[in-house]
Amino acid sequence: MPKASHLPSFALTGKTVLVTGAARGIGRALALACAEAGADIALGLRDKASGASVAREIEAMGRKALALQLDVTKMDQIDRAVAEIEHSFGRIDVLVNNVGVGPENPAEKVTEADFDFTVNANLKGTFFVSQRVARGMIARKSGRIVNMSSQAGSVTLYGESIYCMTKAAINHLTRCLAAEWAPHGITVNSVAPTFIYTDGTAPALADPEFKRKTLAHIPLGRIGETRDVAGAVVFLASDAASLITGTNMLVDGGWSVA
Repeated sequence: MPKASHLPSFALTGKTVLVTGAARGIGRALALACAEAGADIALGLRDKASGASVAREIEAMGRKALALQLDVTKMDQIDRAVAEIEHSFGRIDVLVNNVGVGPENPAEKVTEADFDFTVNANLKGTFFVSQRVARGMIARKSGRIVNMSSQAGSVTLYGESIYCMTKAAINHLTRCLAAEWAPHGITVNSVAPTFIYTDGTAPALADPEFKRKTLAHIPLGRIGETRDVAGAVVFLASDAASLITGTNMLVDGGWSVA
C-alpha cells in the first residue's frame, strides 16, 4: 500500500481563493466548490452587495468569506481589492479569473463600444488582476492561477467574433504567463467550458431549436452544468495538479474534437 503522502490531494484546506465575477452562475459555483474543498473565499464583485448570499453560504460551511468591490476594468479597484485580501487573509493562494462578457453581434455590426467593452472585461481585466495577484505569489514562490476561457477560443460561434477572439487570446496569455512565472512556483492554466446551464444561458437554451442545434455539436449529448466547470477548477487549484501548467482544459463534451 502506498503511503498517504504519495497520493494526490484534491483538497484546498487552508488556502485563500479569490474568485472574480462570483455573484452568480459559474462564478458562484466556483466559489462554493472551492469553499467545499476547504478554502476561504474572497469574492471579487462588480457590485459588492451582490455577494451577500454566496458569502452566507460559504460561511455556513465553516469557511471565511470576504466580499469585495472589484470591477476588473478599473485598475484602482483591482489594487484596493487585492490589498484588502492580503490584509485580511495574509495572502492569495489561488486566483480564479472568472469575469467574462460576450454581447452577441454579427461582425459587420460590432461597434467600437462593443469591442472595447468585451476586450476590457475579458482580456485586459484578466491580465491586470493576474499581474497584481502574481506579485504576492512571486514573493512567496507559490501560487495557482486559473483563467476562465471558453470553447469559443477553439471553435467559431456565429455573432461572437470579439468574444471568440478574447478567449483565444486568454488561451495564449495563459501559456505566456505559465512560462514566465513557472520559475516562481506559480502554475497558470485555463478552463474552457461549452454551453453551461446558468441564468444567463437559460433563455437561449429554453428555445428547443437552439438547444437541438447546440446538442448536435456535443458528442456526449448534454448541456453542461456549473459543477462540471467547478470540478475542473478545483482540480487545477489543488496540489493534485502541481505539475500542470500552461494547459487549456476543455470542458465541452467533445465539441472541439467532433
